[in-house]
Amino acid sequence: MKLKSLFVLFFSVVILSCESNETVINSDNLLIGYWVEPSYNGEITTFKRSSSMPKESYGMSFNANNIFIERTSGFCGTPPLTYFNVQGTFELENTIISISTNSYPSNFAWRIVSISETELVVKREITDQEKEHRKLMNLFNDISNLAYSKACSNSSDWSYVAYGVKACGGPQGYIPYSKNIDTKAFLKKVEEYSKAEKEFNIKWGIASDCAVVNPPKSIECKNNYPILKY
Repeated sequence: MKLKSLFVLFFSVVILSCESNETVINSDNLLIGYWVEPSYNGEITTFKRSSSMPKESYGMSFNANNIFIERTSGFCGTPPLTYFNVQGTFELENTIISISTNSYPSNFAWRIVSISETELVVKREITDQEKEHRKLMNLFNDISNLAYSKACSNSSDWSYVAYGVKACGGPQGYIPYSKNIDTKAFLKKVEEYSKAEKEFNIKWGIASDCAVVNPPKSIECKNNYPILKY
């Protein structure tokens, strides 16, 4: 190949590489694009615009076809973090971005505080789904506080019960409880929680895995704490 042809090929590759890294801005809708490097100040989150989605950090994108993609490690904050994409859709009405995905929360919203060619500042809006989920978690916390209110010194003083309802059917898991608490009141709370979670799943179209959660084989007391053995 001649030197001139090599130079043309090299120059073309450089131009294409530069173009692929260029940040494209939709002047008709500044929200469209990639947003990364979130910084938090109370309820306010500030994102920087990027030319692409990050591989090993948080980011999100909005495209012209109303597709939303979030690059996240989920709720687990323990290293090493594994990042994955969560896909959904979004609607922009005035300053409210309404987002729907297949993971929790399946519906949430941000209010745009300000937006420019380089920066997006948003404030999280609490949706009805999240308010109901918070009530559900408060009920589960009540159950947990009752379940572990006694020290575990003798495993024969303990039992366990299935709690919750997966969207696909079956319990979320099993929780140990001391026989020395008001077991009638405790089991009633567990029943209320499971019923509430089932209603929540149906109302909001929650998805889950269909793995069967087998009951534990025994309970072991360790450091005054009940451990379920499978």
